[in-house]
Amino acid sequence: MKHPVRIRPITEADTDKIIAWRNAPSVMEHFIYRTPLTRDDHLNWFHNRVQTGEVAQFMIIDEETEQEVGSVYLRDIDRQNQKCEYGIFIGEDSCRGKGIGSAAARLALGYAFETLGLNRVYLRVFAENLRAQKSYENAGFRYEGTFRDDVIIDGEAHDMVFMGILRRDWKKEG
Repeated sequence: MKHPVRIRPITEADTDKIIAWRNAPSVMEHFIYRTPLTRDDHLNWFHNRVQTGEVAQFMIIDEETEQEVGSVYLRDIDRQNQKCEYGIFIGEDSCRGKGIGSAAARLALGYAFETLGLNRVYLRVFAENLRAQKSYENAGFRYEGTFRDDVIIDGEAHDMVFMGILRRDWKKEG
């Protein structure tokens, strides 16, 4: 059974919540870039990336509780090549492992393919983050490859798994 969620576009009023979630250790550990997010950083992102259409970012709302629980986004939207990179974080610790991420991913993919008219959505995830990979598979993403020692964090090399989904696969899933 799919967890009931909905997504809505972020607004400037969501800034403090996004910053708090993004800077939480349980969220930050899954990001490549781990520098704490400041208010200025987020507002710059919002005004220069989201409002320009380079990024589509949404708040995730758990419909069982009506609580905002995280954010999902489509970044680096490339209209010429009809693709973008997918990202998500569940900011509320108590909401992880309930299928909310997979449900939000399906909604974001619907937006990417049906509203934006894209052909491909891809993502990068740490190879050791098997839980996230399973969630992405549940949403329809497929494994495409592993880049060995792709990122260095605190002097340690990490493999990154690349996953993607094409519009034609989405139609089969949908």
